[in-house]
Amino acid sequence: MTTRKKDSASNTSTTRRRFLKTAAAGAATAAVAAPAIAQNASVINMRWQSTWPSKDIFHEYALDYAKKVNDMTGGELKIEVLPAGAVVPAFGLLDAVSKGTLDGGHGVMVYHYGKQTALALWGSGPAYAMDANMLLAWHKYGGGKELLAKLYNSIGANVVSFPYGPMPTQPLGWFKKPVTKADDLQGTKFRTVGISIDVFTGLGAAVNALPGGEIVSAMDRGLLDAAEFNNASSDRLLGFPDVSKVCMLQSYHQNAEQFEVLFNKTKYEALPDKLRAIIAGATEAASAEMSWKAIDRYSQDYEGMQSKDNVKFYKTPDSVLQKQLEVYDEVVAKKSAENPLFKEIVDSQRAFAKRATQWEQDTVVNRRMAYNHYFGPNAKKT
Repeated sequence: MTTRKKDSASNTSTTRRRFLKTAAAGAATAAVAAPAIAQNASVINMRWQSTWPSKDIFHEYALDYAKKVNDMTGGELKIEVLPAGAVVPAFGLLDAVSKGTLDGGHGVMVYHYGKQTALALWGSGPAYAMDANMLLAWHKYGGGKELLAKLYNSIGANVVSFPYGPMPTQPLGWFKKPVTKADDLQGTKFRTVGISIDVFTGLGAAVNALPGGEIVSAMDRGLLDAAEFNNASSDRLLGFPDVSKVCMLQSYHQNAEQFEVLFNKTKYEALPDKLRAIIAGATEAASAEMSWKAIDRYSQDYEGMQSKDNVKFYKTPDSVLQKQLEVYDEVVAKKSAENPLFKEIVDSQRAFAKRATQWEQDTVVNRRMAYNHYFGPNAKKT
């Protein structure tokens, strides 16, 4: 009995020593591994700004984009997006990102029109009959990406640009009364941006380029007679129905536009290859998601402005649309003569558009007939 107790005690003591030795070895291994884990878990933080006020759906899109990148990188890259004016004014985004004051930003290329007029070709004008998605196709597959990099290099901008998020055709704008002919624009104090500044000036308007967050207050104070911004949701959230009850739909001044994500080039090129690949994929995913959300939200607010805000919508007369095209051609001819890069981009867009739009016009069925069949005044009720 005594011998067995001693043997049992000896075995227990040996087991404890083995356990403690193993635990100590594990702790030592963990201590060695800890720094490596901490290094892998390091987070790259970026501070961005959008060119939109916080209440605009466009700022929501900027937040959506940042969340998409943050989630897809597993938190290795964290983008914080501030609203317009938090660090710099909306039109100061390009300089701020280029200088490194901001790591990146969310806006549109037409806001950089004062730096290089050709940048507006990614958003202002009829896009040679392309819609915004086709313009993005030209950018990715028709040489636009390379031309955009060339443009930014021409003005010494230290940025990397990702166009994304195709926008539907924008309204002609908000007016005091319906526009029935091109001469109605003569002398109108009007807000627009990009090449549209030149187009509306050519139509006789007195143009003032203002950021989105400043338009409604300018109309309310009488500094503007009329203005355009972008879409039903943005226009409603920014308060356009409070200062006007007339909105003219359809226009060629911004028939095809998209958003732009800007990275400071130095900061972007310092990112690991894996994160840069994720950013490229996240941008395309965010582009699709944004366009789907836009259909849902814009249609809701379009309906709401009619039923609740008493806004009257009118189609812009064909005579005004035709005049826009004629004036746009005059503006493009002048800019092309002044700026070789402008002409190079126009030629590239036209070549791509001729092929792509012929395919589209010949192939895609006109949905108006189907709409009238199901929802028009003579549609059968089910």
